[in-house]
Amino acid sequence: MRFSVRRATPEDAPALADIHVRARRECMSYLAERHSSEDVLSWIREILPQHDEVWVALDEERVAGFFMLSDNLLYHLYVYPELHGRGLGSLLFERVTELSPEGFRLWVFQRNAQARQFYEHRGMHVVELTDGSGNEEREPDALYEWLPDDRRRRLSRAPGV
Repeated sequence: MRFSVRRATPEDAPALADIHVRARRECMSYLAERHSSEDVLSWIREILPQHDEVWVALDEERVAGFFMLSDNLLYHLYVYPELHGRGLGSLLFERVTELSPEGFRLWVFQRNAQARQFYEHRGMHVVELTDGSGNEEREPDALYEWLPDDRRRRLSRAPGV
């Protein structure tokens, strides 16, 4: 397989919505389905232009994963479930680190062990755990942070940290 990444276009919205729905349905079955596939597509079309960076991963020519990034907060890094473990998520994550070289944060559900392992394997650390009262799903979540190694070392040596 040959993977690549490129900026998303408005024409990618149906694929992004499909990936989002399938990833949540198949990898986060503990979540109640609150929105129809059509609602998710409308939401994707609405929020796509609001993010500074929206990128897709391609498996040959097929959109197979995506992320949205704004103000050093990573949103919605998803890959089709059947393509997990093949490097698409890593390719997208690498692009995020290139776009946010000083670091970034993201939210993940605490029960999403697969995602948490993925992020922790790439050097992310939990900075906050919540009871989920601040998210639509009312599901406990975790705020993760990625910092470049040299910045992390400087912060850990700083007084009062």
